[in-house]
Amino acid sequence: MTKDKLKYFEGKLSAEKKLLEEELKTVGRRNPHNPNDWEPKYTNTNTDTADQLEVAEELENYQNNIAILNNLESKYNEVLKAIEKIHQNKYGICEMGGEFIEIDRLEANPSAKTCKKHMN
Repeated sequence: MTKDKLKYFEGKLSAEKKLLEEELKTVGRRNPHNPNDWEPKYTNTNTDTADQLEVAEELENYQNNIAILNNLESKYNEVLKAIEKIHQNKYGICEMGGEFIEIDRLEANPSAKTCKKHMN
C-alpha cells in the first residue's frame, strides 16, 4: 500500500476515532483509574425522594448505556488497533491469511482485520 493511501486511511480512522469518542461521552465516561477503559454513565437518583417509576427509568437508562457503550468501545478499540497497525507498517494485512485486504473493503471498514475471503 502506498504512503498516500496509508495517510488517507489514517485520516479516515482518526476521524472515526474522534466521532466514536464523542458518542462514547454521551453514554459513558473514561474510567479515572484506567483511561483506556470507558464506564457507563449513571445518574445518581436520590432513591429516598424518587418514586419507583423514576428509579426504574434510571435503571433502564443505565442498562441501555451499558449495551451501547460496550458496542461503541469495541469499535473504538478496533480503530485504535488499526491506527497502531499503520504506525507498525502492518495495516491492510489479513490477520487470518496474511494477504492484503482489498481496498474497497478498507473503504467500507477502515478497521477491517481480514480480507473478504476470511471476513466470516
